[in-house]
Amino acid sequence: MVQRQFPNPKEIREYLHFKKPELNLKKRRLENALTIYDLRKIAKRRTPASAFDYTDGAAEGEISIARARKAFEDVEFHPSILKDASEIDMSTSILGGPSSLPFGIAPTGFTRLMQTEGEVAGAGAAGAAGIPFCLSTLGTTSIEDVKATNPTGRNWFQLYVMRKREISYGLVERAAQAGFDTLFFTVDTPVAGNRMRDVRHGFSIPPQLTVKTVVDAIPRPWWWIDFLTTAPLEFASLSSTGGTVGELLNNAMDPTISFDDLKTIREMWPGKLAVKGVQNLEDSKKLADLGVDAIVLSNHGGRQLDRAPVPFLLLPEVAREVGKDVEIMVDTGIMNGADIVSALALGADVKKGLAATENVQSVAGRYSTVSYAGRDVHLLLAKNPAGWQEALSMVDRSADGLVIATNGQVADGVDLSWLWDVRFENLDELAVVAAGERGADLAVRLGYA
Repeated sequence: MVQRQFPNPKEIREYLHFKKPELNLKKRRLENALTIYDLRKIAKRRTPASAFDYTDGAAEGEISIARARKAFEDVEFHPSILKDASEIDMSTSILGGPSSLPFGIAPTGFTRLMQTEGEVAGAGAAGAAGIPFCLSTLGTTSIEDVKATNPTGRNWFQLYVMRKREISYGLVERAAQAGFDTLFFTVDTPVAGNRMRDVRHGFSIPPQLTVKTVVDAIPRPWWWIDFLTTAPLEFASLSSTGGTVGELLNNAMDPTISFDDLKTIREMWPGKLAVKGVQNLEDSKKLADLGVDAIVLSNHGGRQLDRAPVPFLLLPEVAREVGKDVEIMVDTGIMNGADIVSALALGADVKKGLAATENVQSVAGRYSTVSYAGRDVHLLLAKNPAGWQEALSMVDRSADGLVIATNGQVADGVDLSWLWDVRFENLDELAVVAAGERGADLAVRLGYA
């Protein structure tokens, strides 16, 4: 029989701890956002539909990006127990340089369309976090200004080979002069992707004022105030080349791009060279034979060819075949730290150091995996540059917590030997890949290695 009593006022007071209300609306929004998906919701509320859908959308039916995210979600972790996980060190080496976390920020065009500080906010946050930042050819901040923003950090440049080759060559020279250490030679955009959301909105750069955009702007006044009271939106690295935005976009996509162009750029570029947009094993082997420093398994965040291969699912086979000869990076579909750990776990040789960077980069040998946190992270920029730091912190906490929860151990970067196997099920197919000798043996027995 439960005995009841009158509440004691002194005891009640112990339960009454009121949280001080946060009056800063921006800070309150960030405090309530716990995932990248939460930040995406904020961005959608605060950004005009055409700008949001340009950032958020993919090609045609958006099947590629949906499959990529589903592949990560289907991963199953098998934790070990009773291992010391009190110290977690996520720092690593990527392309010959340090990174405090196993991911970087991928290149995104038109970034100031999403938030007025654009690449300045992204490069500054990357520098503060100690991770690489990659500037797009179609970025809205110049090569030189990104370097000024992040003078001691890792700056990378993503290159489109344009119809007018002298434009691309000039960008390569400027990036080298500015001290960028890695060039991303992009190969998955011979033509522009068919992005239905942009077509439906009549999307243009810069945005055009119509009855529809004005109505859409009414509940989002601060975006338009920023847009109308700051420097014009333009391709900052291309502003001196002349021509309209449409002409520059047309020049940026060239269906005649070839391995000869890669050879020319390799001869010009003094730093590390990565080829971005690789989508099959055969091309990976050829690039490894040509001596590139890294390949990026990527379908451009699903924004070019819909129904393209899922980069994450390509990783085990590519890593097994060329991982001893070239660093391998992966993007598309990465939304949290668990996704990055999954990419790292697909055969990683942690003793050599790992890296995980739309866009988020190890089998035995000189192989590292980098995962890109790209376009999905850019969504948080809607009227909130401070969101960069919050998003990076989210991914870091997610990966950190996963390693602790699975009793991960740290040695020379990130030790994932605790992952006996990582399973993902997709299209009724079970694939097993692993880090550590036990997992490799299992993969062999099941015919996946």
